[in-house]
Amino acid sequence: MQKLLLVEDDTRVRTTLVTFLEFEGYTIDSASSTEEALARLAEQPYPIVISDVYIDSRTGLDILNAARLQDPDCFVILMSARGTIETVMAATKGGAFDYLAKPFELDKLLETIKRAEATRTSREKEVQIDAMPDTVMIGSSSGMIEIYKTVSLVAPTDATVLLEGETGTGKELIARMIHKNSQRASQPFVPVDCAAIAPTLIESELFGSMRGAFTGSDRDRTGVFEAANKGTVLLDEIGEVDLNFQLKLLRFMQEREIRPVGASRSKPVDVRVVAATNKDLQKLVDEGKFREDLWFRLNVVRIVIPPLRERRGDVPLLARFYLDHYNARYHQDVKLMDSGVKAMQEQTWPGNVRQLQHLIERLTILAPQGQITGEAVHDAMESMEPREHSVETLADAEEDQIRKVLAATGGNKSRAAQILGIERKTLYRKLDKMKV
Repeated sequence: MQKLLLVEDDTRVRTTLVTFLEFEGYTIDSASSTEEALARLAEQPYPIVISDVYIDSRTGLDILNAARLQDPDCFVILMSARGTIETVMAATKGGAFDYLAKPFELDKLLETIKRAEATRTSREKEVQIDAMPDTVMIGSSSGMIEIYKTVSLVAPTDATVLLEGETGTGKELIARMIHKNSQRASQPFVPVDCAAIAPTLIESELFGSMRGAFTGSDRDRTGVFEAANKGTVLLDEIGEVDLNFQLKLLRFMQEREIRPVGASRSKPVDVRVVAATNKDLQKLVDEGKFREDLWFRLNVVRIVIPPLRERRGDVPLLARFYLDHYNARYHQDVKLMDSGVKAMQEQTWPGNVRQLQHLIERLTILAPQGQITGEAVHDAMESMEPREHSVETLADAEEDQIRKVLAATGGNKSRAAQILGIERKTLYRKLDKMKV
């Protein structure tokens, strides 16, 4: 997730927004003046800029112009408690992505940012190389080989694919592999986390909406399906979609047409659908919580990704791959010892590959003597489990570890919480006690 820029002169509001967005997993650069904001924009581009309009002698419109001049694809979200029609028109003419009237619910800002991310993703033709390659699947176990075979057969077609597997098994990576090896590879791949979208917003999010369709809808908005035209859409956590929208999704799957909220006519859209879930859809169908006809539509080709505990032979390959990656990222030379590999293969990995990845990242930063041994693995796994009664006795060591991880991640609290194996709320609470 790339770094965003927040410009807000009110210290209280700025602190609230930064805390909220970091809790949601974003890395934030903040500025309290237009001068500071323009200086940051001159140093680096930002994919999304969130700015107050009335700041000092200059305004958010100056920031909008500077951000768009540096990167025409930058999405600028403006916010103000003193919005006028002239300001809104100027913002729209200048290319602002959205304009939020203060005060607003924090979830409203988050929803706007996610829409900007989805739209930006649909326009990008090249994969960002800042982090992990997003189409890498590691594994040579029989289960993974069968998946590779299925992907090679289904990818060149336009068949709908249903991916099933526990959280952290790599369903999105499989979806990206399918897209990358399809005839749509040069077109957008847009993942949508259905569980993260409120039921009242999912229709407009996927199908789009017309100006005036609902309160606050002051312009036409392109939905995910239209933005991903000719490409692939991943409907992740499809089992979380309510029955009302399931019917509308079924109609789309049958007719390949969308009708934006508030529109009088439908329009054709050409997208391939890949759906993913960590739930048993057949069981949901039996319980009346998922439409059987939609399940048939989605279940054209079904791929079940096995949990890591069922392919322990892949653990050494995965561990070495992630270690090479994080050694390079953090400029380390940590070695993976045989005892470390053995200890990893003994784990049950409830969080699957994602948990293993976080463990390797953590140990790359904190491994004693630069070696991942069996003891280091056991200690790290144990420390990632809740231990309510050990905080007092390990307070000093814990604070030192938190500081090291924060330093290694450049202050990214969300990333640090993942590496430390604790919830972000828990990390914020500890940082508050540490006065960090």
